[in-house]
Amino acid sequence: MSFEVNGKAFPQTPRAGQCLRTFLRELGHFGVKKGCDAGDCGACTVLLNGEPVHSCLIPAYRAEGRVVTTIEGLGGDSGAHPMQQAFLDAQGFQCGFCTAGMILTCASLNQAQRTDLGSSLKGNICRCTGYRSIEDALLGKTNIEENVEAGAAFGRSLPAPAGPDVVRGKARYTFDTEIDGLLHIKLLRSPHAHARIVAIDKTDALRVPGVHAVLTHEDAPSVLISTARHEKDWMDPEDTRILDEVVRFIGQKVAAVVAESEAAAEEACRRLKVDYEILPALIDPELAMTPGAPVLHPDRTTANRIADPQRNLAAETHGEYGDVATALATSAVTYEATFHSHRVQHAALETHGGLAWLDASGVLNVRTSTQVPFLTRRALSDIFGLPMDKVRVFCERVGGGFGGKQEMFVEDILALVALKTGRPVKLELTREEQFIATSTRHPMRVHIKAGADAGGKLTALQLEVLSNTGAYGNHAGPVMFHSLSESIAVYNCPNKKVDGFAVYTNTVPSGAFRGYGLPQTQIAIEAAIDELASQLGISPYDMRRRNVVRPGDPMLSPPPSEFHDVLYGSYGLDQCIDLVERAMQADRPQSDLSPEWLIGDGVALTMIDTAPPAGHIADAMIALNDDGGFDLTVGTAEFGNGTSTVHRQIAATTLATTVDRIRLRQSDTAHGGHDTGAYGSAGTFVAGKATHDAAMRLAAELQAAAASAWLCDAASCTLDDEAVVSGVRRMSFAELAKLARERGQPFVASGNSDGTPRSVGFNVQGFRIAVNKGTGELRILRSVHAADAGVVANPMQCRGQVEGGVAQALGAALYEEMVIDAEGRVTNPKFRDYHLPSFADVPRTDVFFAETSDTVGPLGAKSMSESPYNPVAAALGNAIADATGIRFTAPPFKPDRLFPALHEKFGN
Repeated sequence: MSFEVNGKAFPQTPRAGQCLRTFLRELGHFGVKKGCDAGDCGACTVLLNGEPVHSCLIPAYRAEGRVVTTIEGLGGDSGAHPMQQAFLDAQGFQCGFCTAGMILTCASLNQAQRTDLGSSLKGNICRCTGYRSIEDALLGKTNIEENVEAGAAFGRSLPAPAGPDVVRGKARYTFDTEIDGLLHIKLLRSPHAHARIVAIDKTDALRVPGVHAVLTHEDAPSVLISTARHEKDWMDPEDTRILDEVVRFIGQKVAAVVAESEAAAEEACRRLKVDYEILPALIDPELAMTPGAPVLHPDRTTANRIADPQRNLAAETHGEYGDVATALATSAVTYEATFHSHRVQHAALETHGGLAWLDASGVLNVRTSTQVPFLTRRALSDIFGLPMDKVRVFCERVGGGFGGKQEMFVEDILALVALKTGRPVKLELTREEQFIATSTRHPMRVHIKAGADAGGKLTALQLEVLSNTGAYGNHAGPVMFHSLSESIAVYNCPNKKVDGFAVYTNTVPSGAFRGYGLPQTQIAIEAAIDELASQLGISPYDMRRRNVVRPGDPMLSPPPSEFHDVLYGSYGLDQCIDLVERAMQADRPQSDLSPEWLIGDGVALTMIDTAPPAGHIADAMIALNDDGGFDLTVGTAEFGNGTSTVHRQIAATTLATTVDRIRLRQSDTAHGGHDTGAYGSAGTFVAGKATHDAAMRLAAELQAAAASAWLCDAASCTLDDEAVVSGVRRMSFAELAKLARERGQPFVASGNSDGTPRSVGFNVQGFRIAVNKGTGELRILRSVHAADAGVVANPMQCRGQVEGGVAQALGAALYEEMVIDAEGRVTNPKFRDYHLPSFADVPRTDVFFAETSDTVGPLGAKSMSESPYNPVAAALGNAIADATGIRFTAPPFKPDRLFPALHEKFGN
């Protein structure tokens, strides 16, 4: 057989039943990505005779005699195709995993198709951007600044350094490499929600040709761990094993099969015979914590950092300021209700997975899709008893994270198999495995009581949170504590009370997710603020102005925290409220909707600490090169959060050079130093401070060296336009590099940040919506978001983070929902049955930034990748209540959820 790919003929013959996607990747076309294997996401899009197709659905043999174009060949010999250049100019990507497929689809559109992008792009999903920058690319808009002068990079809309490689399909993600002798891992997973493994018969599985090994709990270390990764291990319970003899949710791994091919490993999994002793299962968290309920972790104790194993409580907290009961009894108005949040999947287009091998020096190498390479290395070192210098964990570009990759779901198995077999191994989760076997957002039941006096001042706030942590307690405590912290600390109120319970159930584990517990409680708190305002006849904006904290006010949420390092590094909440109110009130067009449509406005605000407590560490190193440029080494990972761009901007500004002179190395433990990880809004705020510290130290070294050569005071020297200057004297960085070579001592400096003190970020979201009272259909007419990000390091990029966060949160608020049946099984473990926002679903959001400068963050900046998610569902819930007069308390706000109450109130 013969295939023409990107103008080149290939004589290879595909395997029987092989799809075009895997065939093309085996030919070295790594720009063809795997996101779903079901034709749902479009990451594998290629052109077949000029028409876009999902290559995961096309049998490879059908491409014979037809012209196949992948992203690598789109531009031909001329370099970048106009659509590739358009995506560069508009910066129509973030993590970039979907970008190759998106560009190929966009490049194929005719003028008629461009008039209906909602329909034309329905086959391509982007989880990061919110689609506005993708539309800008199609419209030919330029969102980047070019030719920024030396030392002026910070605060400018500079492009991502990996952009040219992303749009050409050259950026390398986890599996975009070839390794000789690679073995494949497939995992047998439990069909039962709770069971003890009595025996596993491997006989038939080991007879499958190509199978090398079947590993079970008998082959794995019995040490207890947590899949969650934090700088401080005490944050998470030790309740998990790599492979366990007891399974506690449907989808938990039972055995690892290692074979020459994925097909052989899958067949061997089917032939494994497992004898289970079925145990009682708990699906409902309220039942799980009742006296006499079956105990999910009976052999664990508080020494394993579990609050009360016998009550199935992974964590709990209680506290009160003042006297809430008395305050509620004497309040002019009160509000009480119970809200429920649901399971949401991160849905990063690159699933969890990795490669592992032992090199010639005996070092265990793990190449993986992670937000936390350094913490994962430490965990693997502890589990397998290996010296830290014998473990290397690194990531190339990561295809989305959103908190889901602050976990160790695959690296432990990879390490176990590589150590057992001595061969390089691969484990790549399927999309279904991503749904049933990784983690989700914590479902919560939130009961709120709130009171206010006649003047609109809050008198009492009380929250009770029941958080479903699932089968294991990864992130159970921190998420619960966080949900009860900034959510009420942002409001001044003399009487506050909280009760929190994180409960084990026999369901897929919950974990870290963008917002980290705040969206679940914020929807209840912001509803209470609106309801109290309505009873008092006060506008929602004024009600918030009367009650939010201001500089000098204590940020209080019971019980008292042992960490007292949170400051108002900058305060822009008042500006954010004003910006949203003005934007929502300006140019109120008369809607042309029919009378069946009810129109309403909603607003919500949130505050978030811009780094986690108890330490978040980042190291950075920067060195002057022979050509006068710089090598910058950081530990933080790039997964669409934009830190690669910001680190170069910080260094270039501090060293009076341009970003193209900063060469970045990152996210590899072999580079030395330490980095806690890219989570907790710490990428700019913590890791960026380390880069700034290193650059400042190097600047001082360069000034001192020039001063020594000139026999002058270093204080008289400054950096300007890639040189050290003192009066009329000027020594370029290239000349300084030559001086370093002559003296045999390079110019190198290190920087560090320990994550304290911390600052706070603020976000305010406004919506105008229309609800059809006859059908329950909801339309968003206006979306406005204001953020206090301090000095905005990169306005274009930061706006994209806000738009992406709003879009992702809208998906969760409107239709995304993981459905768990009565047996604990995920019933919709694929994109087709789990509605991710596509182009047509996402409204344009107007983004505004408060004008502040943070006294704690690097060059006045704060992070803004996580927090835009937080107020979205709350603002949408308030808008629906304003439109319909009905308070809906359980998103997602799907039409079939809205319809019954609308029908009851308005009839037919």
